[in-house]
Amino acid sequence: MYKNNLYITHFKPLIDFCSALIGFILLFPTFVLICLILFFFNHRKVFFKQKRPGKNKQNFTLYKFVTMDDNEQVTPIGTFLRKYSLDEIPQLLNVIKGEMSLIGPRPLLPEYLALYTDYQSQRHDILPGITGLAQVKGRNQLSWQHRFRYDVFYVKNQSICLDLYILKITIKNLFSRKKIKEAGVLIEKFKGNK
Repeated sequence: MYKNNLYITHFKPLIDFCSALIGFILLFPTFVLICLILFFFNHRKVFFKQKRPGKNKQNFTLYKFVTMDDNEQVTPIGTFLRKYSLDEIPQLLNVIKGEMSLIGPRPLLPEYLALYTDYQSQRHDILPGITGLAQVKGRNQLSWQHRFRYDVFYVKNQSICLDLYILKITIKNLFSRKKIKEAGVLIEKFKGNK
């Protein structure tokens, strides 16, 4: 399968690291500005940290900017950050650390692990990503079953062409300010396949 693909085993990890490092350096002024805004206007709460299962279901600490208050309601600042995907910037650090890829299945909650079928569990055969096939195909508008289907399809069909396609649509959506779902609406949790 993909284990003997040089792009997947050698080039993609290198591209991930270099791109994330360059991206973080370029976005560092924005990163610092958002940190200051959240520190002074969000009760000094800047980062959201949460354990998420990654490759081989191994937990890692996911980093994002805080977008919700103590009642799990999206704040005005959080709505702006989510609208432009600025809350995702700290995940570049996860990519640099080798815990995530730029492109792959989105890392979900640990409690979902026990609910996956064997088929759905294949999404953990590779590193999770900041963006992925399910994101560009509809994201929150998709049912959980369709999202997992796209995740597993990506796992089984990784290639530079597929990655470039996902990257192109991701950038297009960002610049067109495409709204997949209102930023202030919480996503319904996965409750299994029954």
